[in-house]
Amino acid sequence: MRIIKNNIFQIILLSIFISCQTSNNLSESQLNKKVDDLIEKMTLDEKVGQMTQIDQRFLDTITDLSTYSIGSLLSGGGSHPSVNEPQAWLDMYNKYQSETLKNRLGIPLIYGIDAVHGHNNVYGATIFPQNIGLGATNNPELIFEVSKATSLEVAATGIDWTFSPCLSSPEDFRWGRTYEGFSSDPKIVEKLGRSAVEGYQSVVTATGKRIVACAKHFIGDGNTEFGTGMNGLVDRGNTILTKQELKEKLLPKYQAAIDANVQTIMASYNSWNGVKCHGSKELLTDILKVEMGFQGFVISDWQGIDEIPGNYKSDIATSINAGIDMVMVSGQGQPYKKFMRLLKENVEDGSISLERIDDAVRRILKVKFSNGIFKSPIVDNEKLEIIGSKKHREIARQAVRESIVVLKNENVLPLSKNLKSLVVAGRGADNLGMQCGGWTINWQGGQGDITVGTTILDGIKKSVATETNIIYSTDGSDLEDSESDLAVVVIGEDPYTEFFGDKDNLDLLNEDIQTINNLKNKGYKVVVLLISGRPLNVANHINDWDAFAAVWLPGTEGDGVSDILFGDYNSSGKLPYPWPIKAEDGANADERNLLYKLGFGL
Repeated sequence: MRIIKNNIFQIILLSIFISCQTSNNLSESQLNKKVDDLIEKMTLDEKVGQMTQIDQRFLDTITDLSTYSIGSLLSGGGSHPSVNEPQAWLDMYNKYQSETLKNRLGIPLIYGIDAVHGHNNVYGATIFPQNIGLGATNNPELIFEVSKATSLEVAATGIDWTFSPCLSSPEDFRWGRTYEGFSSDPKIVEKLGRSAVEGYQSVVTATGKRIVACAKHFIGDGNTEFGTGMNGLVDRGNTILTKQELKEKLLPKYQAAIDANVQTIMASYNSWNGVKCHGSKELLTDILKVEMGFQGFVISDWQGIDEIPGNYKSDIATSINAGIDMVMVSGQGQPYKKFMRLLKENVEDGSISLERIDDAVRRILKVKFSNGIFKSPIVDNEKLEIIGSKKHREIARQAVRESIVVLKNENVLPLSKNLKSLVVAGRGADNLGMQCGGWTINWQGGQGDITVGTTILDGIKKSVATETNIIYSTDGSDLEDSESDLAVVVIGEDPYTEFFGDKDNLDLLNEDIQTINNLKNKGYKVVVLLISGRPLNVANHINDWDAFAAVWLPGTEGDGVSDILFGDYNSSGKLPYPWPIKAEDGANADERNLLYKLGFGL
């Protein structure tokens, strides 16, 4: 009798799976019926599981995926397989998905990752410029291609969902996430953000799966008041705007993403007029879902609900009732089993209605159905060679050269390729990690050869004539006065992410200033290239420089810099942010206090 029951059970599962195989081609009414039929079969425990997202590093045991019908896994920054290479990523994804499909109703998980400037957690992937650099290109067609290429590399590893694009329009450059915004101008962000969403979601794999994009962080993360954030600085602080100001200034960026059919939106850590966005029903339900017509699902940020005032059980009730559909529990802070238990208790004691739970699960399942995750939960490896491919690196190189903003040029640029000798100096000249910045291989990035790519020094060596002698010095102190007439000096910021990058002072590092002075004192003309995630304080130094260009955080294709240095392409990058005399004044600096206006570029 037991064998018969098991066979019947397997037949039911198979029929559900087969019926779902064409689900992403269904009409809206057919899709809704299929989702509703599935919800009717689900227990409360299974619904709670669908609303839970866990970082794969913090799974207690892999069988929890099927036991609790877990809805989603993620790889946060640095959460990669033990061997960080594409095949291991694909194997990891398929392992987790295979276990998840053993759940009673065969519901697949959706796997998310911060592929914010390429598939940046994966060793050997193409790393594109960070958004501040892409904003300097102001080229929506290029941003579409960058996002499309990123999705192709993400899809090759099986992963379904990228937490990108970031639609912030940062105003305070002391914020450690300034580089995640395309521009301080919301209109530029609106245009480029829409192109990014369309690029990410344009890819359809051979088995019919699409990558899901995520607009973030809703809302006001780049507009917080200094002093209200973590450690008395900026990140996760308070944004003070009236509802009308919010609608006029910030909502159009998200409306454009919604109109482009963005499938998910991530809530922001910051507060709006003193209320945490993760707990604001006015923001997440009344405005986003009702007024703006968002039909996808809302995901919390990493442990984002934990910052709502109250205890953890009340945090869960407040956030779910506010409109959070899936919670990034992570498992690092609060245990995910505790989250699921308390979420269920909130429903059972009436703190959260079953209707709200069903609405959240319906939204999650619709995204899974409509993007082919039910149809193609297991992924083969026929496309792994696309990761870090020549074509994608060429797109990245184009993005680099279009992102470079030349801010000063005293008849020095372009450089001749036939110089007898050329000095290249500075901490950033031969430092792949520094030019990639944060969110690269690990959360905070790293220094040196952290992945595969071309440093700025490598690009220069490839560009010059064979007889040109390239002399590399880290700080210029070891050079003779007569070794060359000219030096390219690469200075800037070390990698950082989020609140680790918050600073109250945006001065250049003393060692970078010393490197430039060492060269100037020996009689060299200097071309200064600044690697940074924001404008820095250069006003007191720039008069001593013969040429100056902002190269932002260009990623792995450093030869895009030499394309501009040596005149293979004309510089076209324009400042996506104004550049104040005192960088701490940010995007709202008075025009009289600007070194360069937004949109400037030689």
